Amino acid sequence: MEADQKFLESVVKELVTNPDDVKTTRKVDEMGVLIELTVNPSDMGTVIGKEGNTAKALRTLLRVVGAKSNARINLKIVEPEGGKKPVAKEEQAEVDELSPIEETK
Repeated sequence: MEADQKFLESVVKELVTNPDDVKTTRKVDEMGVLIELTVNPSDMGTVIGKEGNTAKALRTLLRVVGAKSNARINLKIVEPEGGKKPVAKEEQAEVDELSPIEETK
């Protein structure tokens, strides 16, 4: 395991409530280094943070670690299965049918 990957795992394990579920994979290609982070679905909000600030901070720290070794490091936070709930066509039709609230004078 490379230093950048160890660094990310150690930081994230301190943030989450399920540190045993933190997993990273590291891939190197022509674009640089890609580290994929997988956490327990209940910890996704903690890792992303309010308005994505925690994720931005993690990416900034990885950029600093990468600059030390002259590498571009990208972070991908893996979406857990069922994380994005697709809107059913019936539900969307119900929303579309609702009339706007009329203004009262």
